Amino acid sequence: MRQPGTWFTVTLALALAGVLIVTLDRGHAQPGPRAGGTPPSSSATAPPVAQTPAWMRPLRPGEKPPQFVLFSFDGAGSHEHWRRYLSLAESVNAHFSGFLSGIYLLTDDQRSRYTGPGHKPGSASIGFGGSAEEVVTRVQDLNAAVAAGHQIGTHYNGHFCAGAEPSVGRWTTPGWAGEIAQFSRFVDDAHDRLGLHLSAKDVTGGRTPCLEGNWAAAFPAMRDAGYTFDSSQPSDGVKWPTRLDGIWEFWMPYVKVPALHKKVIMMDYNLWYQLGHAKNDGGQYTQATLETYRGAYRAAFDGNRAPLVIGNHFNDWAGGAFSRAAESFMSEVCVKPETVCATYAEVTKWMSLQDPAVLEHYRSMPLAQAG
Repeated sequence: MRQPGTWFTVTLALALAGVLIVTLDRGHAQPGPRAGGTPPSSSATAPPVAQTPAWMRPLRPGEKPPQFVLFSFDGAGSHEHWRRYLSLAESVNAHFSGFLSGIYLLTDDQRSRYTGPGHKPGSASIGFGGSAEEVVTRVQDLNAAVAAGHQIGTHYNGHFCAGAEPSVGRWTTPGWAGEIAQFSRFVDDAHDRLGLHLSAKDVTGGRTPCLEGNWAAAFPAMRDAGYTFDSSQPSDGVKWPTRLDGIWEFWMPYVKVPALHKKVIMMDYNLWYQLGHAKNDGGQYTQATLETYRGAYRAAFDGNRAPLVIGNHFNDWAGGAFSRAAESFMSEVCVKPETVCATYAEVTKWMSLQDPAVLEHYRSMPLAQAG
């Protein structure tokens, strides 16, 4: 259930962020080897085999599920953000998910290789990958993430939100299929040419631009591409993932924001828009966001134990206030008892190991912070 007026934040307000995302999501990579030359150096040609964590097992009788926290970042192109989050995650034994915009694997002078559904070649609402050096550094960052056990998903390509028509909310199934096929081609090309330790078959889902989409049109294309999950649709409170038309939906929750005395989708831009109308005014966004995260976590932990999705971008909006909030929360929550900071793939695998009746019991509980 969507609250009246809150969808405005998703459709219009996030669309207003397009210009900001052009420069902020991608970030500025440090120079590296030129694309087309020697592939990025790495001590491993493939990610190491990870050990199965102790919690990856069926629940024992009477045992509660771990409180999963899923940190996820749209765009996932900024070298500086990759550097910080990889280091932090290692220190607190956390895994997270980066949703890559496929055109970040194209240099600016390769932009004509992309044609969004209904758009001209080379057109996009965000920037492309920058220089050859920046793209190579981005590949190195992605390789480091894969080697550390983090998940790379898709944020698709051109980021066409409402207002940049035809936007993702109006695409047909063939349009979505074309968008996904191009993302897959960019990933596989980076795998073959630049040594990316990821191929298109390793990508199993993601998040749509601005949380928009006609799901009846999008889900068939996702299924045909082998995707198994999506994390775009809003829910009233923290809700267990639901199987919809063959796709696991990991819901983006509306949660209580103590500083506002109302509920907002727990996504950094939505919080910024509601807290300060998306102005770079140095407001108290970090603390307000932290209080929101903490309240949602407590409600889920003490209630239905549904996985808590923390949606963010690799950005420096409001002077980095939301990055600071996410980093602070990751550092404090991932070390809590009975808490696991995991990827979508890990939570999906965990769910597959459980007695369906046990999961149904928790799904039938009241949604955390609903109403």
